[in-house]
Amino acid sequence: MEKCEPSCCAAQAPSSVAPPDRSRQANRAIFLIEQMDCPTEEALLRKALGNIAGVNALEFNLMDRILKVEHTLDNLEPITSAITGLGMAPVLQKPDGSVTASTVETAPAVSRKQWLLTAVAGVAAISAEVAAYATGNETSIAVGVLAIIAVLAGGLHTLKKGWIALKTFTLNINLLMTVAVIGAVLIGEWPEAAVVIWLFGLAEMIEAMSLDRARNAIRGLMALAPETAMVLQADGSWLETSAQYVAVGATVRVKPGERLALDGAVVTGQSWVNQAPITGESMPVEKRAGDPLFAGTINERGVLEFRVSAAKGATMLDRIARAVQEAQSQRAPTQRFVDQFARVYTPIVFAIALLVAIVPPLAFAAPWFDWIYKALVLLVIACPCALVISTPVTVVSGLTAAARRGILVKGGIYLEQGRLLKSVALDKTGTITHGKPVLTDVIPFGAATREEVLRIAASLDALSEHPVAAAIVAGYENRPHASVTGFEALPGRGVKGGIDGQTYYIGNHRLIEELGKCTPEVERTLDRLEAEAKTAVILSNINGPIAVLAVADTVRDSTREAVASLRAFGITPVMLTGDNVKTAQAIAKQVGITEVQGELLPEDKLSVITTLLERGPVGMVGDGVNDAPALAKSSIGFAMGAAGTDTAIETADVALMQDDLRKLPEFIALSRKTSGILWQNIVFAIGVKVVFFALTFTGHTSLWLAVFADMGASLIVVFNGLRLLRDPTNVVRATQDV
Repeated sequence: MEKCEPSCCAAQAPSSVAPPDRSRQANRAIFLIEQMDCPTEEALLRKALGNIAGVNALEFNLMDRILKVEHTLDNLEPITSAITGLGMAPVLQKPDGSVTASTVETAPAVSRKQWLLTAVAGVAAISAEVAAYATGNETSIAVGVLAIIAVLAGGLHTLKKGWIALKTFTLNINLLMTVAVIGAVLIGEWPEAAVVIWLFGLAEMIEAMSLDRARNAIRGLMALAPETAMVLQADGSWLETSAQYVAVGATVRVKPGERLALDGAVVTGQSWVNQAPITGESMPVEKRAGDPLFAGTINERGVLEFRVSAAKGATMLDRIARAVQEAQSQRAPTQRFVDQFARVYTPIVFAIALLVAIVPPLAFAAPWFDWIYKALVLLVIACPCALVISTPVTVVSGLTAAARRGILVKGGIYLEQGRLLKSVALDKTGTITHGKPVLTDVIPFGAATREEVLRIAASLDALSEHPVAAAIVAGYENRPHASVTGFEALPGRGVKGGIDGQTYYIGNHRLIEELGKCTPEVERTLDRLEAEAKTAVILSNINGPIAVLAVADTVRDSTREAVASLRAFGITPVMLTGDNVKTAQAIAKQVGITEVQGELLPEDKLSVITTLLERGPVGMVGDGVNDAPALAKSSIGFAMGAAGTDTAIETADVALMQDDLRKLPEFIALSRKTSGILWQNIVFAIGVKVVFFALTFTGHTSLWLAVFADMGASLIVVFNGLRLLRDPTNVVRATQDV
């Protein structure tokens, strides 16, 4: 792997891709390029492929080493030849990502051969320094032989890439290092040239292994689902089958302790399933017939049989992994800033190094050796590798840490912008509340008992399709119903029917008024329940009211804590709902929200978001479908409970996979932590450059120290960025400690 730094080390911005040829049908070719994992290679490829007629667009995924090329060529030979000419080996893939030419396994970050050659280079380089110190002659035959061994064993790969960079007029770290090593040899600093090339190679290897952690974090998502499944056959037997050949509609059996290979719905069995890989839930969820199941989750107790609902490659886990991969390939604002800064900074420093080498000797008769040496040190320290590599590693770590917590972020831009939110608009139904009415109150009058009231009310409502009726029936649970005769629906008011020889009515306030049976006690009860944001119905017979029953869309247990965390972050929560204002205010009071907008149509919600944007960036939390206009208008759109909504991942910028609003402040905490690490790395990387520039002009540094500092800074910022992967639970603690 090559030292990571992008267009950072390009003397000029990569050449633009040729404009699309609209007269021909565009095709897409997808290549796996094992040698491409840094912006250095991206800059080379952009320059080489951008000059090919018929190449319309290039899309790079450096973490997965994937290059997508949109083109109108009859064959791919010009593309593959250009890539091969840069010392890379492209492997053509199918659009779904499977390899066509051969089965390619991802190579280890550092091969055994690389370790051996680096060890040989290290021994030779140190021996050259010892020999030079012992003899006082840095250009003796012994020192020269040892230096050559060090360069060939540890730096031949770098020198080849430096030559390619020179041929393509691309100023990158390989060219800078090549110039520095050759320059050191020419001025007689042979041992130092050997140490420089060895340290550079060693740092590359360590950096490659650390970067693999971020890459493997994404691949680990896909590895959660097993490759085989136990499938029911036509003759009633069970056969272990590769998951990629299991069709939608097939029946699969999973035993306790096994992971699910595919998505589906339970057919038979009951168990508890650990859904943490999908939703981030800390506790297992009970599953019964009809409940959804997701690939990658763990069946903990009983045997389950489920009907497959999504084939391999289309499961929720696959979609999450793809979304994370696509998100990490999009440059975040900080990354774009760093790339632009580096694109200007590097050639300026290269020009300064050239002036340092020639101006003092020519203008002031200063020693050529000293000033050329200082110029070489400046070249080594010039390339802002640490500055550039820190941003993609940190962003990818943040995106993956979020996915592990059940928060799917569609791009680095949203991960960074989360910390800037000034307000968050929350849809009421399904977000603040469960979105499903439940029976909350049964208030009998006179001698009627609660059980008798529920028996009569549930028996009547079992014949109705109204949501309030369904909630009352569910509240009665599975107890036996009474036989109903003469059932009649009363549109807009309620229902009536005979039970045990008596006629009963159950309906709204209007119905009891029409019957002339309303009483002051009923009025007082209705007023109190409505003030609590509950929908009340009255059960009555021909003699008068028997009871009042109330249902309500109950507030989620997590909502109050989530709202409190948002306020602690300095973010104003705002409730938006189509319900009446009185009900909305009652719900808002329960959860601690003071700004409420009720009786809103979808276009009204859009107007509210527009108004909130005047305060600053605003988030919108909804179901990802009904609130689409408001989600699109907001700075960041959040889909609630995306694991149960097929379109949520596509419609929202951030998908909260679990029905838990506390994931929202977790996302904001992660955004702030990610931004903090990004700026720590930027300040540190620039600080190292400033210090070494000063040390260079005062004569207190050397080539090998410059390499050590540059590579050391790169490793430090990489490991700092990877901290987000090491302990994602620290985000939870951050929201609790606010």
